[in-house]
Amino acid sequence: MDAVRRFNRTVTQRVGALNDAFLSRDRPLGQARLLWEIGPDGCDVRLLRSRLDLDSGHLSRLLRALENDGLAVVERSGTDGRVRTARLTDRGLVEREVLDLRSDEVAESILEPLSERQRTRLTTAMAEVERLLVASTVQIAACDPRHPNARSCLRAYFNELSRRFHSGFDPAQSISADDDELTLPAGVLLVATLHSEPVGCGALKFHGDAPAEIKRMWIAPAVRGLGLGRRLLAELEAHAAANRVRTLRLETNRALDEAIGLYRSAGYREVASFNEEAYADHWFEKHLTDRADPA
Repeated sequence: MDAVRRFNRTVTQRVGALNDAFLSRDRPLGQARLLWEIGPDGCDVRLLRSRLDLDSGHLSRLLRALENDGLAVVERSGTDGRVRTARLTDRGLVEREVLDLRSDEVAESILEPLSERQRTRLTTAMAEVERLLVASTVQIAACDPRHPNARSCLRAYFNELSRRFHSGFDPAQSISADDDELTLPAGVLLVATLHSEPVGCGALKFHGDAPAEIKRMWIAPAVRGLGLGRRLLAELEAHAAANRVRTLRLETNRALDEAIGLYRSAGYREVASFNEEAYADHWFEKHLTDRADPA
C-alpha cells in the first residue's frame, strides 16, 4: 500500500495534476480530460460517465464549466430525450488541439533527460502498470441472465464458438444453460464489467449434492491477458463453495487452447467423459478441497 501511494504521489506531481491550471491552460485536470474525451466527433454523456467513472453530478458540473467557457454544448437527441450528446464548439476543438500539443511537450520533458535504455525501461514499465491498473478496474458480480450486459456477453460467447469450432456452434445442440438454470437457486451467472461495459462472464449450474457445472466461460478479446479468466474462475469457485459444492466439472472443445491451459493451471484434472456434450473433446473436474490460491 505504501508503494502504491508513493507511486500515485510521484505521478500526479510529475504530470502536473496538482496544478489548478493543468498544462498552463487555466482549467483543472478534470475539465481538460473531459475535453479530450469528448473528442472531435462528440460523445454520448452516458458513455463519458462510464468511461471516466464519474457520477452524474460531478460530470454535469464539469460539462457546465466547459459550456460556460464556450468550449462545449450538450444536445438532446431528437428521437429520445433521455439521450444527451456532448460536442465541442469550434473554440473547444482549438483548445483540444492546444492540450494535445502541451501533453506532447510534457511527455517529451519526461523522456528527454533519460538515456535510450532508460526510455525503453520507462515506457515498458508504464505499459505494464497500465495493464494492471485496467485489470484492477474490472468488477465481477452476479447478474440476471436477462440483463443486457449478460445478453451481450452470451451473444459474443456464442459468436466466438461459432467462428472457432470446426463444425460451428448451435446452442440448441449443446447441453442447456438457460436463464432459469443460471438463476438462484438453480445456478448463478457472473458478469465482469470494465467502466460499466461487459467484458466477460462465467456461470454455475447447481445439482444438489452432485457436482456443479461451470458453463459460459468467456473473456472479451480486448481484455485477455490480464488474468481475468483466472479471477473469474476463482470467483465461480468461491460461489460454489458458498453453496456447499464439493466438486466442480466442466467440458470444453479442443479448439479452445487457452481455456484448456487455464483449467489445467488452476488445478482441474482431465477425466473420462461424464456427459453427452456434442461439442466437448475434454472433460475436467476439481474437488474444491484441492483449491489453490489464484496466482
